[in-house]
Amino acid sequence: MSIWNELSGIDYRHAYVETGDFRTRALQAGPEDGEHVVFLHGTTGHLEAFVRNIPAHAERYRCHSIDMLGHGYTGKPDRPAEIPLYVEHLMAYLDAVGAERAHLVGESLGGWVGSWAASEHPDRVASLQLLCMGGTKINPAIMERLKTSTSDAALKDDIAFTRERLRLLWAHWDEDLGEELTQIRYDIYHHPDFQRNLHNLLALQEPEARERNLLRPDRMGRIKAPTLVVWGNKNPLGDVPEAEAIAAAIPGARLEVFNECGHWPQHEKADLYNPLSLEFLAASSAT
Repeated sequence: MSIWNELSGIDYRHAYVETGDFRTRALQAGPEDGEHVVFLHGTTGHLEAFVRNIPAHAERYRCHSIDMLGHGYTGKPDRPAEIPLYVEHLMAYLDAVGAERAHLVGESLGGWVGSWAASEHPDRVASLQLLCMGGTKINPAIMERLKTSTSDAALKDDIAFTRERLRLLWAHWDEDLGEELTQIRYDIYHHPDFQRNLHNLLALQEPEARERNLLRPDRMGRIKAPTLVVWGNKNPLGDVPEAEAIAAAIPGARLEVFNECGHWPQHEKADLYNPLSLEFLAASSAT
């Protein structure tokens, strides 16, 4: 079994899109005249985080799972990656693919970026899904854990460190798919360009940078897009009360909590997430 078998029944394109000074790696699928749905991964993640979700969504929507700026095989600017820079890159991608508006699905860091984009560019965001989103708190212990585990995974040769970094995201490890994802991430992490840029990708794990990028209630209160918050009750990077506070801060937001689920609800509980997302998107498209 391979994660890429998930895509065997659909027509998809592995593409590189010119977005300003940097080209962006993307997985694109679905009808070209469909509403755009853009999937955004977490810190030091990559587009494969959404392989289990693309086929179901591509039946109706034009799907884009991208490596965000500095991540995966997308271009890497030599400066700290803070939220406005990610949003600028996202807008450049939307422009490059001719998407005036898009539904944004953001996991962890991706939700942080999506929320900021929705507050700054309400005309470009049709709806918003926040999957175990980060960015509303400063928790030094979690930040240090992310920084240390990611640095070990990227800078040490032993693939066990990459495996442990991925295990952090799951409540229950899937041996077969987990091992394949481990190899994919190991290859990305050990590319020289990624290693040189790692300190920039971890900038938001520093208290001063995180403070100036925090998603505060006043910013979340400006979000006008229909919003779905999805959480795992075993998310090691944030407890359920954090999700409840996010949903309370965003006008009209809906919260769904998956049991026995960690930090990757779209992957670990794809059978629950996909129909929930499609129902939400259909309702959002009708408004």
